[in-house]
Amino acid sequence: MRGIIFLLSFLLLPRSSFSQDDSDSTIVLKFDEFYALVLSNHPVVKQAELLTQQAAQELRLARGGFDPKLEGTWDLKNFNDTEYYDKLDISLKVPVWFPVDPKVGLESNEGDFLNEENDVFSSPNNQQIYAGVSVPVGQGLFIDKRRATVRQARLFQDMAEADQIKEINKILLTAAKDYWEWYYAYNNYILLQQSIAIAQDIFDRTKVGFEYGEVAVIDTVQAKITLLTRITDFQQANIERIRAGLLLSNHLWSADGAPLVLDDNLQPEETPLVSLEIDLLEELVDLARNNHPEIRKLDLKNQSLIVDRNLARENLKPKLDLSYYLLDQPVNSNAERVNVALSDNYKLGVDFAFPLFLRKERAKLGQTKLKLLDNKYERDVRERDIINQVNAQYAAATNTGTIIEQQIQMVQSYQRIVEAERLNLQNGESDLFKINLQVDKLISSQSKLLKLKSTYQKNIANLYWAAGITNLGY
Repeated sequence: MRGIIFLLSFLLLPRSSFSQDDSDSTIVLKFDEFYALVLSNHPVVKQAELLTQQAAQELRLARGGFDPKLEGTWDLKNFNDTEYYDKLDISLKVPVWFPVDPKVGLESNEGDFLNEENDVFSSPNNQQIYAGVSVPVGQGLFIDKRRATVRQARLFQDMAEADQIKEINKILLTAAKDYWEWYYAYNNYILLQQSIAIAQDIFDRTKVGFEYGEVAVIDTVQAKITLLTRITDFQQANIERIRAGLLLSNHLWSADGAPLVLDDNLQPEETPLVSLEIDLLEELVDLARNNHPEIRKLDLKNQSLIVDRNLARENLKPKLDLSYYLLDQPVNSNAERVNVALSDNYKLGVDFAFPLFLRKERAKLGQTKLKLLDNKYERDVRERDIINQVNAQYAAATNTGTIIEQQIQMVQSYQRIVEAERLNLQNGESDLFKINLQVDKLISSQSKLLKLKSTYQKNIANLYWAAGITNLGY
């Protein structure tokens, strides 16, 4: 029977010859461990974490508008041995959230040519203590620039957190894709490496068969071509494996910020195919609609614009500030307690201003209203786009999962066909060409299955990224 030696060679082939080689020298780099390493040490992640710190400093800067302020002025004029005036005014102003500015101070005035309004000779040592408040009863009563700045700084802090989630998710998505690309490249490399061993064994046995006159010379040529093809495919797969490993190394950093390189003894984990739950899509859509970083930013921007609108409306009012200060009461310059008399020893002031046309103020209000409307339109479009992305990624993941199940069946079918060809060879109904053809199809189907598994995991990462889930759900 022609090809008896081939029968022996194919019967010696292990059925698991195209499965991954589990060597004791390799270490599995699990996906969750890889993600944890990226989250802990990646410089871009650390850079994104600075956004919240920067926003905290912006809020601190805004609150600085309410810091107590110690002020003082001293004017002295002396000419031709004559002291014209010596004026000193020291005060402490304590801004508060409500539109009331308390102020307490000490005034000391003397001199031969002192303006009469600055005379404090009735007070001991030419000194006078004053304490009072300034209250806006028109513009600035409900909101002013200081309070608006603080409110917006708080909103910007939340916006920075949304930006942080967005930036971290972006780098995690790239890392996830690179990991699963490495998964495919590594396992495809192992698959083609094993296929070389099979082709080499067939070629060696073909030569032996030719020497014994059992095989034609053209069969050795065909076996040689198959071997060279497998070697070429393996070399290309090795290039892709090295490239994928280097890309994955871009995400690996030590705790002290030193770049790490993926070691050759590391291999990706083999994850089981987990079907997506039916109600997951609805849950992700709700989360995306309410908590997606971009939607969250637009909502916060809307709140910030509302603050601007309220401030613009407030500026339409006339400016009317009232101030009232007690003089030398309830404590005088000698630190003696005195009775408080609101109708005696006081200073009262009124500041009024009002633009006649209000063109600047009305224009500012109009601009803010247009920005609010523009932000609403942008949010509507962005929300629709995000929801469609979630639906598309969910459909891609579920369909890929279905294709994987079909591909598994195809691999199993090709394995049975190879087994059948072995039996046909034993019965003299097959030849080397048919065997190599079916083995090539088996290898191609297994490689495609690896690619589909990689694509499925990428689809899962894309799905959580589209929904804006923090850290992509990990």
